[in-house]
Amino acid sequence: MTDARGPLRPLSDPICPNSGRKLPFGRRGAHHLRVPDPALVSHVVATTSLTPGEAARVIEDVVAFHAQTVEDYVRTRHAHLKTYGAKNPEIFARIAEELAERVVAAPQLSERQLRRIIYG
Repeated sequence: MTDARGPLRPLSDPICPNSGRKLPFGRRGAHHLRVPDPALVSHVVATTSLTPGEAARVIEDVVAFHAQTVEDYVRTRHAHLKTYGAKNPEIFARIAEELAERVVAAPQLSERQLRRIIYG
């Protein structure tokens, strides 16, 4: 099928119409296959004002965030910081610092390695 802009893509291959980049929707990771641990959901409910459904969604979001590959995190974070006017030397230093502080620390990457992740 086509329209005035060209061939229509199937929903399973979502593309951003503005940039042409593939969108991350519909990606299936391990976090989508499991229900959060009921004991963890209960703990979050008991220590916050969240409902069980809200607590489960928060846990799923946190797990999804930490399930990102280093490359995905670097690309996403670089784009975010660039959007707000940061320059590459500052961005690379900040990303390297953030990677070292993640729950499961990523390997230490040089500025050159970070550049290669972003620009290929």
